[in-house]
Order: sequence, then structure tokens, then C-alpha cells
Amino acid sequence: MKIGTYFAYWEKEWDVDFFPYISKAAGLGFDILEISGAGLADLPDDKVIALREEAKRCKIMLTACIGLPKEYNVSSEDEETRRNGIAYMKRLLDKMDLADIRQIGGIIYAYWPADYSLPVNKEKARAISIESVRELADYAKPYGITLTLETVNRFEQYLINDAAEATQYVKEIDRDNVKVMLDSFHMNIEEDSFYDAIVNTGEYLGHFHIGEANRKVPGKGRIPWEEISKALHDIHYDGTVVMEPFVCTGGTVGSDIKVWRDLSDHADLEKLDKDIAESCRFCKKIFG
Repeated sequence: MKIGTYFAYWEKEWDVDFFPYISKAAGLGFDILEISGAGLADLPDDKVIALREEAKRCKIMLTACIGLPKEYNVSSEDEETRRNGIAYMKRLLDKMDLADIRQIGGIIYAYWPADYSLPVNKEKARAISIESVRELADYAKPYGITLTLETVNRFEQYLINDAAEATQYVKEIDRDNVKVMLDSFHMNIEEDSFYDAIVNTGEYLGHFHIGEANRKVPGKGRIPWEEISKALHDIHYDGTVVMEPFVCTGGTVGSDIKVWRDLSDHADLEKLDKDIAESCRFCKKIFG
């Protein structure tokens, strides 16, 4: 398994300069840097190429993740909104190909976070979402890009809340470049068993996000990492595992993730780097 981290551990905004984090991730021991699709879709081509070349130089795999905003909701009953979302995702897939990014995960089947002031028609939204994701999967196929659909907790979205829903959804999509993305933070809320959820997902698992129940770096909380590791090994998973810690308040990231108190022990940059490097070593030992 390759171990990575999300850039937003250090940042307060989604749309930033990802370039410095490539060498930083490599220097801290990671194999992967995950970046935000929100910052990639409209990035000039020369900067996209620079990311690609820096990742190649540093021997870092780049992956992408995004929760589509409401105006790009590909599960919307409003056809204009749905088509805008598909157009946005296709533009993002074009940029990913230029950057040599072959995997994108997140809420790319609906929008995030869900607006619960509006009525929820899950059955209708699900049918529309499946139609949209099939179109996106077919567009991504010639690029060799895999779409990994993240199951998230009920407070953030309503279409896919656990591994069973995600697996059934992916089966209905019926495209070999569409997989399930699990996340230990969300699993802690929704699943009865980490082990069973992973094993029952089996061959449909394409990406795995890890973090503690309070969003700290893996190894600083109570998530049962050995149980998770055993499950991944039992299904012979050899894919990408990316930590997604959020420990600092402020900015759009802090607001969107709902980080309302400092979880870093008021760490400076040096301490943040030390903590995540220790977590990287912990993960490589646990999942190795």
C-alpha cells in the first residue's frame, strides 16, 4: 500500500499553491500527495505541468479529491445545474490528465455539504446521480482515470452513508473505473464494524481515507488501526491510503470541516511537520 496525506493539513483554503507540498510530502516520508480538485480545475496549463514535473522529480504520486459545490450538483433535478456539474468535472478530468493524476475521490456523485434546509428525495437524486457518474466514468476512461466515490456520514450527505450503500451504488454504475472510497472518520459514525465494512466492500474498494475520530493524525486517537489493517490485508488491498487530518481552525477549510477548536495543541509549523511525519511512520508500520 502507498501512504499519502492531504495538503489541507497545513492550509486554511482549498484553492492554494500545491507546488511546495509535493517536496514537503516526499521529505516527510509520504508516497502520495492528495490535492483539491477545487484548486486544479481552473489552474493554468503551465502550472499544471509544473505540478506534474515536480511530482515526477520527487517520486510522489498525485491524487485528487473534491466535494462538488451546490452549483455543480450532479444529482440535481435541475438539468442546468446537473449539466454544469458534469461540465465542471470534465474540465477537472482534463486537468488531471495533464497533471498525470489518475485517481479522484470524494463527493463527485452529488454535492457537499448537503443543504438540509431543502427537501430530500433520495431515490430521485440517486437515479440522477447514477446517470451522471456513468457519463463521467465514460469520459474518464480514455484517460485511465478512476473515480472513487466517498461514503460520508449522514450529517454531510444523504446519498451514500455506509460501505454497503457505496458498494451497491458502484455495482449499479457498472463501470470498471468507478470504485468505493471509504474513510475511517465517517466509518466511525456509520459502520457497525470497521472490519466487516472493508471486507464486504472487497474488490470494489479503490481508495481509503484515514484519520482519527476527531480528525487528528492517525495514531493519536482511538480508531482500531490494527483491525483496519487486517481487513485491508484480508481483501488483498494494495491501493492508496491517504490520511486526511484537520487540526487547525480558520479559513474556508476550518469552516467547511467544522474545526471549531484547535486540535494541534497550538503547534507551530515545525511541530505540525513532526506530528504528521510520526503518523506517516506509524501508518507504514501498521499497514506495511
